[in-house]
Amino acid sequence: MVIFVGDDWAEAHHDIYICDEAGTRLAGRRFSEGIEGVGALHELIATHAEDPAEVNVGIETDRGLWVQSLVEAGYRVHAINPRAASRYRDRHSLSGAKSDPGDAKMLAELVRTDRHNHRLIAGDSDLAEGLKVLARAHQNLIWERTRHTNRLRCALREYFPAALATFESLADRDTLAVLGRAPTPADAARLAPGQVRTVLRAGGRTRNIEARAQAIVEGLRTEALAAPAEVVTAFAATTRAQVAIIGALNTQIAALDSELAAHFEQHPDADIYLSLPGIGVILGARVLAEFGDDPNRYDNAKSRKNYAGTSPITRASGTRSVALARFVRPARLADAIDQWAFCSLQNSPGSRAYYDHRRTQGDSHHKALRALGNRLVGILHGCLHTHTTYDETTAWAHRNDQTLKIAS
Repeated sequence: MVIFVGDDWAEAHHDIYICDEAGTRLAGRRFSEGIEGVGALHELIATHAEDPAEVNVGIETDRGLWVQSLVEAGYRVHAINPRAASRYRDRHSLSGAKSDPGDAKMLAELVRTDRHNHRLIAGDSDLAEGLKVLARAHQNLIWERTRHTNRLRCALREYFPAALATFESLADRDTLAVLGRAPTPADAARLAPGQVRTVLRAGGRTRNIEARAQAIVEGLRTEALAAPAEVVTAFAATTRAQVAIIGALNTQIAALDSELAAHFEQHPDADIYLSLPGIGVILGARVLAEFGDDPNRYDNAKSRKNYAGTSPITRASGTRSVALARFVRPARLADAIDQWAFCSLQNSPGSRAYYDHRRTQGDSHHKALRALGNRLVGILHGCLHTHTTYDETTAWAHRNDQTLKIAS
């Protein structure tokens, strides 16, 4: 018998609701998180379905040990987007009432009636799953570093504007080394060129030390408005803290760079990703991790583009129709594709010609870059589908043919 299981998960427990094809309630229970809870769930499911392939599960996540156990049991597990679940809840309840058992029932009903509109958990390899863990942790550290450099920038603007004018990047090793030694304008004014050279060497600089030290000394001694001494002392303490945090983040980001590169280069599709213009090891690892490597996940290039959120959507009513950018899309994948498209402009004539064409058609920089990213995702899908590396002539042949037709 085909059954439908709604799983509303929390940190310590799972609320389960089971129904049949007619929507009749078969069971409802709460299970604890962990091996005992999932074992009890398997036993409950076995009393209603003999074949695991007849079990359809709806849950609002696609990762974790609990989800992994459901997939390994042979169930058809649907990862339901929380936004879609919320919209479905509103379709059937106008009161605004919400509860964990109620959400479990809603998820069971959703997979019973609308499962064809929701994707199954991807069958990615263990190597791809490991890449995803590393790539996301690496990106999280980069985003965290950006937050702390922004906080440091705000602090320096309040009491030490000369430092902002002197250092282009606040995450740079020169910046951290000097601010760690001299976090206040008074400390910086007392630094001699020889002391700055020593600090730069200790920070890791090996070239152009003399010129860089002189430029730093002159920049930090620039006259500027001064904050009260008590305020400067307080800001100096926060600056030391931010410098220490950013330095630690730099160290850990570099360590994960090596780990991520090592894992990525082991993947059988790594050569295909690296052959594409604008993609290096780190960016390639991020794109692969977010797309996954399940060969059956994307039916065609359009399906991959839709998942990436690069293809436009159409809003039509009556005689009016307009194509708009997707604003709901995977943030990590969108960030990686934007970087990929921008980098491809430097070493792919086809990418540059396509971008320039979109600009001449009136597209803004970001709109043209988004369109280029959409085209590159399609090219990537073709390369993966045929197991071939990127070829500039083949990838943009259709564009060249169109250009020749227009010229003739």
